[in-house]
Amino acid sequence: MTLRAGHIGLNVTDLDRSLAFYRDVLGFGVLGEGKEDERRYAFLGSLSGDGRPVITLWQQAATPYDKGHAGLHHLALEVDTIEQVREYETALRGYGVDFAYDGVVAHREGSASGGIFFHDPDGTRLEIYAPSGAEEATAPVIAAPTCGFF
Repeated sequence: MTLRAGHIGLNVTDLDRSLAFYRDVLGFGVLGEGKEDERRYAFLGSLSGDGRPVITLWQQAATPYDKGHAGLHHLALEVDTIEQVREYETALRGYGVDFAYDGVVAHREGSASGGIFFHDPDGTRLEIYAPSGAEEATAPVIAAPTCGFF
């Protein structure tokens, strides 16, 4: 038996705010949406892809993300090049996003992979990275993976 990730479901406090972030800033297409007051949700993915959801947003959280509770640690999104990571960084800065580190950082010291680490409107920890191109970037934490404690 081989499992692979199907989609990631995130609880959000305000679907409209989160939908604007994931759609308008990160570029996900809306594949479907539930608009009933007590059952609001959105399926997000690529409009030009296979139509499968990548992320689902569920408006059922009463409080923002809390890294002190068990559950999701962070959501990592991969792009092809470090230049694409930097394009997302520019868009996110324009949106006023809270970054964990300044600019592109390596996943660990000497690593070719690296990216940006930030938070969505509910404080959920996110990462956009490329598998190579970050050879010149420093790692903010020497003793642990960069994505581990932000």
